[in-house]
Amino acid sequence: MNGKIPADAFGFYYALGPERSYGAVADEYGVSKQAVGKVATKEGWRERVESIDREARQKVDQQIAETVEEMGSRHLRMLRVVQGKALETLKAAPLATAMEAVRAMDMTIRQERLIRGEPTDREELGIAEVVRRETSRWLRDDDSVDDSIGEETGGKVEGCSDDTEDD
Repeated sequence: MNGKIPADAFGFYYALGPERSYGAVADEYGVSKQAVGKVATKEGWRERVESIDREARQKVDQQIAETVEEMGSRHLRMLRVVQGKALETLKAAPLATAMEAVRAMDMTIRQERLIRGEPTDREELGIAEVVRRETSRWLRDDDSVDDSIGEETGGKVEGCSDDTEDD
């Protein structure tokens, strides 16, 4: 083992990937492991590997971010085209066939909201649903429902005053 460690030894070392070792470099160039260790310390091989890996990750992250941004923009452009076509169809079509346009508009609106990070579904109840639910609750013959009403409202039914007279 009386070879000299060439200038491209770091390239070989880096190319070994996760399995890299000073021993592998020593075997490749016919030198001692200690000689490789001295050169590696002097030239900062470990720090260089970390720096190269960090820069590579940053570049990959940037490319991913740009790709996601481009994808979102492309999808928004496509959705606008579909929305325009749906609106044209909605204006021109008879009511019976306009439902396809309405479905297309609904789909594009949901997708656009999703791309922009907005919620696509709301958990709000319409007035009709609230009335149906409350009517159903009040018309049950279950006494436990009556007990729970007093607990929920502090013994008073909201919207009713205490001074109502019986008919």
